[in-house]
Amino acid sequence: MSKTTIGTDGKCRCAWCDSAPEFNVYHDTEWGFPVTDDRRLFEKICLEGFQSGLSWRTILTKRENFRAAFEGFDFYKLATFDDKDVERLLQDAGIIRHRGKIEAAINNAKRACEMIEREGSLAAYFWRFEPDADEVAIPQTMSTSPTSIALSKDLKKRGWKFVGPTTVFAFMQAMGLINDHADGCFLRPEIDDIRRSFVRPV
Repeated sequence: MSKTTIGTDGKCRCAWCDSAPEFNVYHDTEWGFPVTDDRRLFEKICLEGFQSGLSWRTILTKRENFRAAFEGFDFYKLATFDDKDVERLLQDAGIIRHRGKIEAAINNAKRACEMIEREGSLAAYFWRFEPDADEVAIPQTMSTSPTSIALSKDLKKRGWKFVGPTTVFAFMQAMGLINDHADGCFLRPEIDDIRRSFVRPV
């Protein structure tokens, strides 16, 4: 099965773009581009947690609702949410109304605040787990990796929730810790160029 598809604009993209009309813009402007912004990193790892057992399209179409409900994923604000906020969010039809996932996002906001105190930034922490290129040598053939397993284990040790190895691997793909664009996708060489000049946070 081909891992690429030709769009109506003639560009060759990762085949998963055919799954939903929303995916082209997400693929072309976000997925796989290296990210160092702490709020974006936190948002993504939370949304990947909400995706667990669901499709990414479901989450992507609700993303603005999530941002409104979760204070724009400002982890300092989200860390102050209490039981009343959980009950309020459980009534919000615009998001995924799963108590465990909602509570995990609030818990993870608290853990993010702790991490910044210890590590300086979320970006500095996550980018320490950038794997060697040969770990994911053939694009889109893995759903976990040794590094995603290690990162998942470390996050859980620090008290984070809904951060299993598959969830973490999807986070790494999306946030550019690896370039998992398919061979032949027009963005794969562009992302390689971006990564070569990208300054890793410390």
